[in-house]
Amino acid sequence: MSKTSQQKISEMVEGLLGSYEEHPIICNIDSENQINRDVILEILDMLRWLIYPGYFEMRKLKSSSIEYHVGEILESVRYNLTKQVMKALYHDSKYQTEDADEAYAQAECIVTRFLYKLPKVREVLATDVQAAYDGDPAAFNTDEVIFSYPGVYAVSVNRIAHELYQMGVPLIPRMMTEHAHGLTGIDIHPGATIGEYFFIDHGTGVVVGETTTIGKNVKLYQGVTLGALSTRGGQGLRGMKRHPTIQDNVTVYSGASILGGETVIGEGAVIGSNAFVTASVPPHTRVSIKNPELQFKDRSRTAELGQEGFFNRKERD
Repeated sequence: MSKTSQQKISEMVEGLLGSYEEHPIICNIDSENQINRDVILEILDMLRWLIYPGYFEMRKLKSSSIEYHVGEILESVRYNLTKQVMKALYHDSKYQTEDADEAYAQAECIVTRFLYKLPKVREVLATDVQAAYDGDPAAFNTDEVIFSYPGVYAVSVNRIAHELYQMGVPLIPRMMTEHAHGLTGIDIHPGATIGEYFFIDHGTGVVVGETTTIGKNVKLYQGVTLGALSTRGGQGLRGMKRHPTIQDNVTVYSGASILGGETVIGEGAVIGSNAFVTASVPPHTRVSIKNPELQFKDRSRTAELGQEGFFNRKERD
């Protein structure tokens, strides 16, 4: 006799329950401190409203009501972010306490400090928006940059997340930057230190590692990796400088990889497309790979000439 649907479901349930016991590393059952990702993303949207007022809200803002509007959003961010930060702190042994009031007070202190920093975050992001406009002749105006540039969105989220990261908040900063990563293809770790006037042009495929340091007026193109030479050491490398230092006024063109914690790209250097750099570069140096040999095929004569329809030609500057 064949099994009933209920018997099959019961066996499936039993199999999954057994798996939960066998692999607890990917279970979060009975947790009272589970962070709500949807709430974090709502908070991120509200922070963008505060940073770029009048751009992303559903309603039109007026000067006569802006004070009330800002106060209303700030109170919502303060309340909801404090609850989420309190839950996040339980994931860090430095903050673990059995006293819920003490945990809430710690979270409230962190969030208050963070919200006081928003004017400074806006000040830096204003330079990033200006750098994006100045650096892209295709940009119509700064409004277009704010509304539509993926690099500006990714950097905006990173500036927010970096402040929380600096305050020791677990999980939430990475949740924010990985959300931006999913939307833009730009992966910037919230631990990276980035100077003013930072611009990522096009952006898809850019990776900036946790211990990267970037100076002022730096421009990256799509496909750039600022990464580690090796991560085979795993958690043993935690806290070590693994990613490069990029000094002021550096441009890194598409597809370039700059790797290693001891690698320093000097001020004013230019790293060409597809370069693979694992050693320091002096200031005001241009790095490029040797022009590859291109192969052209005359398709109109292939049938007549066979393999002789191919010819080689070196790319000219």
